[in-house]
Order: sequence, then structure tokens, then C-alpha cells
Amino acid sequence: MIRLASGDWDATILISQGAAIGALSWRGLHIVEPVPEGESPNRGLHSAFLMAPWTNRLADGRISVGGRDHVMPINRPLEGNALHGFVRERVWTVEAQAPDSAVLSCTVDHPPFRCAATLHIALAAEGLSLSLALTNTGDAPTPMGIGWHPFFTRPPGTRLRFAASTIFGRDARNLAVAPRPCAGLEGDEAVLEGLDTHFAGWDGVAEITRPGGPDLRLAATGDWARNLQVYAPRGIPVLCVEPVSHVPDVVNRPELAPHGPMHMLAPGQVLQGAATLHLL
Repeated sequence: MIRLASGDWDATILISQGAAIGALSWRGLHIVEPVPEGESPNRGLHSAFLMAPWTNRLADGRISVGGRDHVMPINRPLEGNALHGFVRERVWTVEAQAPDSAVLSCTVDHPPFRCAATLHIALAAEGLSLSLALTNTGDAPTPMGIGWHPFFTRPPGTRLRFAASTIFGRDARNLAVAPRPCAGLEGDEAVLEGLDTHFAGWDGVAEITRPGGPDLRLAATGDWARNLQVYAPRGIPVLCVEPVSHVPDVVNRPELAPHGPMHMLAPGQVLQGAATLHLL
């Protein structure tokens, strides 16, 4: 674990557990639901973790590359889905560290995915910034994706607002289906409760307002700036606003590719997404 601090902001980064943000606070108030001591960031509704080389759900763990079928480990057995990729399970290497910033890296070698990830993360007076780059280190073109999955605290009265052009339904396996036009989302608990919903045509900005503050502005760029997954489980006061590079399971459903495909990376090619979380 490493600790970063700047001004009113503090964060802990769990380098041995996927480089997840185990805690993020402003003036002592939790912005991200902290990981309880002794628990994994990947086994509960807490932390803020990275997703790669795919994001969200991969139905039956299936992916076909170059005419060869591969099956990824199913870690959501009730749905029959492979969830969130591999980098959140990796031990990351600290390439550089300062009191308010760090550069971390990891590799994945799990066919068909051979890739290297680099994370830049920093705190400043305005808040948090992070960027993730994923490079195909293999010898064949491979579809890949990246995302960020923060579990923000959700006190009563929390509101979320963002603009998007498309909203998806979801089927019995919680896979995104049936895209239809929308204007985005704006609302409080009555709108948020129970969502596990994908949006496309996002403009890259989302605002979270909370009674007593702080109010937050999430802004994404690069390959994180067009698709967004929103998750607000019933009865649990957390809110996930997840910038992602593609529609869930789109590699198996090409009809959804116009709304956000997995990127076919040639050897040496890079996916890159960045996000800031600043005070409104």
C-alpha cells in the first residue's frame, strides 16, 4: 500500500491488489467507500479499481480472436459472466512515487490477451487525476478495453447528472441490450436506486451532488469519454459512475459495436483513458 496526499485530499493505493484506490477522502470525508481492513477490493462494494483488458461483463467468458475461441474465467457464476478483466487482480510495480503522485505498471499474459498497463495517478488541491494506458504486447491484433470502477459513497439526497445519447436495457444476465435514444440522466435516489445501466454517446462529464458536500465533477477524456456504466445497488449507499471504452460484451454482439466497440489493437498499439475528479 502507498499513501498519497495533497491539500485536503488523501488516498491509499493498494499496489498488491490491482492498484485499487482503497480509500479516497477530502477533509476526512470518504469520497470512495473504503476497503475494510483485511478485505479485498475485488470482493465487495468498495474501492475504485481499474478494468482491463475488457470492462464489465463478458458473456460466458467468450472471446474469439483470429478464428480461435477463448474462454475467460467465470467470476460471476450466477450470471455466467466473466467480469472486469485481469488487471484488478495483478500486483503492480511502483515505477515512480512522490508525496502526491505515483506511476504504476503491470502486465497480463492470459491468451488471447498479452498487454502492459501503466497508471499515472495524482492528487492536487482540485482533486484526483488518473490516466491508464494499455499496450498490446502480443504478436497479433487483439480486441481490448479499459475502464475505471469507483464505488463513490452515496449519502441520502445524492444526485447524479450527465448527458448521453443512448441508454441500454438489461437482460436476465445483466447484459446490456436494446439501446434506445435518451438525453442522459438527472435525478436522486428515486432515479438511481437499482440501476446497473450502460449509456453511450456520453459527453465525458458527470456531476455528483450530495447534501453537506462535497459536490464532484467527473470528467473523462480519450477512450473513456464516450461510454458510461452506472451502478447503484438497492439498499447499499454506494454509486458507481464508470468511464469505460466499450459496451459490455460487445465483442460477442457486433450489432452493438456502433455504440462503443472493443478496440482491435495491433501489436504495439495503445488504448488510453484519463479522468479527473474535482470539486464543483
